Amino acid sequence: MNLTVHQCINIQQLRVEAVTNSSVLQIGTAGEIRALSKIYNTGGFTGPAPEFEPQNNNNPLVPLPAPTEGLYRQE
Repeated sequence: MNLTVHQCINIQQLRVEAVTNSSVLQIGTAGEIRALSKIYNTGGFTGPAPEFEPQNNNNPLVPLPAPTEGLYRQE
């Protein structure tokens, strides 16, 4: 069976809350997605990771520049 799909995708904002070892993010159409997950201990760790300690502030971990005005045209 042959299937032809024509798409036009415009993404204004994409927010991804979490990414795991087996995550799949698909935008559009895919004929086939095969799952593959390989886990390697590339750091030579011998024990579990320390527990996560959330920060109490709302500052971003990476400082971002201020948005630029007039960069996008409104439709």
